[in-house]
Amino acid sequence: MSIVIKGGRVIDPGRFVGIADVLIEDGKIAAVGPQLSVPVGARTIHAEGKLVLPGFVDLHVHFREPGFEYKETIQSGSAAAVAGGFTTVCCMPNTSPVNDNQAVTEFILERARLAGLANVLPIGAITKGSEGKELAEIGDLRRSGCVAISDDGKPVMNSLVMRRAMEYASAFDLTVVDHCEDLHLAEGGCMNEGLISTELGLPGIPAAAEDVMVARNLSLSELTGARLHLAHISTAGSARMVREAKARGIPVTAEACPHHFTLTEELVRGYNTHAKMNPPLRTWTDVQAIRDGLRDGTIDVIATDHAPHATQEKQQDFTEAPFGIVGLETALALTLGLVEEGVLSIEQAVQKLTSAPAAAFGLKKGTLAVGADADVAIVDQQEQWEVDPSKFRSKSRNTPFVGWKVKGRVLTTIVGGRVVFEASRVER
Repeated sequence: MSIVIKGGRVIDPGRFVGIADVLIEDGKIAAVGPQLSVPVGARTIHAEGKLVLPGFVDLHVHFREPGFEYKETIQSGSAAAVAGGFTTVCCMPNTSPVNDNQAVTEFILERARLAGLANVLPIGAITKGSEGKELAEIGDLRRSGCVAISDDGKPVMNSLVMRRAMEYASAFDLTVVDHCEDLHLAEGGCMNEGLISTELGLPGIPAAAEDVMVARNLSLSELTGARLHLAHISTAGSARMVREAKARGIPVTAEACPHHFTLTEELVRGYNTHAKMNPPLRTWTDVQAIRDGLRDGTIDVIATDHAPHATQEKQQDFTEAPFGIVGLETALALTLGLVEEGVLSIEQAVQKLTSAPAAAFGLKKGTLAVGADADVAIVDQQEQWEVDPSKFRSKSRNTPFVGWKVKGRVLTTIVGGRVVFEASRVER
């Protein structure tokens, strides 16, 4: 079926911004322009007063399947993604078994095909079992459909192994993604190290645990020429080093998560396990540095680090509860909060959710260019709503934003020319 999206404000960063219609035919963008004619039999979606955007691209999600389906499945994670406007998501390999081989990669792709919602693109492990010792078969992972490699929550501590991984990744035109954390400095920690951790009697994770590994990875990227993507940076030191590295021409991109540019360690008071994540919530100085990095382009990408956990897991003592929060269904509104505050322009915000993440992994996504896949999000930038986890499509409810009044809602999501999500009037 052909679809014409009429009269919306189209924002295709670096390509087109203005009031226009979008014509979709055979799953592709066929035309973008004013007052397009409607083909016979086409569906018309009226978008006057709304934003018409490329579908969002999330470089960092955890869909838990295979192995932890009680937290999330590819089906439920994909449903959460399209409800949040994300049409393409890249899932980390910390499943059980770890995605370090062709069989697991193909399983994920098949489950995503059966779900029929978002484009789910696997990220393969750097090392076998993500144990940091022996490299996975990176070429096989690439050929079977992985779009990047990472050991994510179990960062590669051995610098020689990481160097070899970067060299192999370059040979196969893959981006290396790293969760920057010195596991020795962070050992046993469960929140940011500082005054509040001392007051609460909780073991801390110093900012240096992140900064040390950012510095190492930038040095190895400079040595090897490999494309490096730094996941969820959270410290002022990380932002500063990335800015300096870019000035020197190191091929690095970086992402920040909404919780790291919105919340501080103050939220941990009361031992709130929904405020437990890794990297941990930092200080207001760090939050400001992340916002500055987003504003000036040091931080290219906004990603969610969508990390679902079962309710009973988050109800444990703070030190025992797992790290992580869900983020796919709140990311847009929190990002638009930066626009409301004047931190980002609307075009900058859209770019960090669309074309910039696509470019970081070399994906042909995040654009409304003619001939591109028809992945589209229609957004009401002004609609206000309250975060209610009971309405999430995700199987998990672990969010620190419960009860927040936010602005900006996805109304319709289109993937490959098919409408896969429409917000109901009951929800709105």
